[in-house]
Amino acid sequence: MDILRSRIAVDKNICHGKPHIIGTRIMVHQVLDLLAADATIDEIIKEDFPDLTREDVLACIAYANKLVRDEEIEVFAEETVEAV
Repeated sequence: MDILRSRIAVDKNICHGKPHIIGTRIMVHQVLDLLAADATIDEIIKEDFPDLTREDVLACIAYANKLVRDEEIEVFAEETVEAV
């Protein structure tokens, strides 16, 4: 079975319709936030969400990857402002 369908769900009655890990109220973005803050998978499981498995965390990464894979992303250069 597809890792996303077996581990990630979106239900308007759970977590305000945000993607979450099935069987929990842990939202995908919470796991991604921790990964972005340099937490390891083991740290996330041991320190933050002991109900999760390694596969749950990998499913969150796969979910994010699926969302951005085909997106067109425009990168804008920062404008430099000279001090007056």
